[in-house]
Amino acid sequence: MRFNLRFFLLTIIILVIEILIATVLKDWVFVRAYLGDVIVVILIYTFVLSFFTIQKKIKLILGIFAFSVFIEILQYFKTAEFLGFKKGEIAYIVLGNSFAWEDILCYAVGCLFIWICIKIGNK
Repeated sequence: MRFNLRFFLLTIIILVIEILIATVLKDWVFVRAYLGDVIVVILIYTFVLSFFTIQKKIKLILGIFAFSVFIEILQYFKTAEFLGFKKGEIAYIVLGNSFAWEDILCYAVGCLFIWICIKIGNK
């Protein structure tokens, strides 16, 4: 475990973008519905690399994709409501409550984008 300031600052920037998408750009349907889901996996990736050195980046990417799909499955079963979270609470927002196959596709696109960036960066 080690702290990486560059990835941490990138995480903060991406988090601010996600917050802007959820609040200011919420009426921009494409951005809110799709781009936010593509970006969220990138946010998780940079957050993990802020604190851990990962040699096998593909395993991290696949783990992030699996985690994202797991959260989406929890949304299918309305887990946030089942656990008693109220709409608007942080836990409700983070967990979400609406399943969509398109979200899983967006997570895959985000993970593919990360992988492409890694491949380009290694050349």
